[in-house]
Amino acid sequence: MTDTTRTELRQFVERRFAGIELRDDTDIFSLGYANSLFSMELVLFIEQLIQTQVPSEELSLDNFRTIDAMTALAGRLAAADQRQPAELG
Repeated sequence: MTDTTRTELRQFVERRFAGIELRDDTDIFSLGYANSLFSMELVLFIEQLIQTQVPSEELSLDNFRTIDAMTALAGRLAAADQRQPAELG
């Protein structure tokens, strides 16, 4: 995924948890920065960012623990979405 996606994800998390030192591999859940409500906010943010839904099979906590994991998820979903044929209207 693009650096822009990584940057936007980082900014979203940092706005929510001001003052944390956030590296791309920081596990925001194990450090207590995030909870289940924030998980849903992350899902919605990623869906808006890549303009596609996160399928239920991708709703694993491991996909949302770090900026690296979220960036990888966004990249996979965006790539899969581009491979889907356009719906006929």
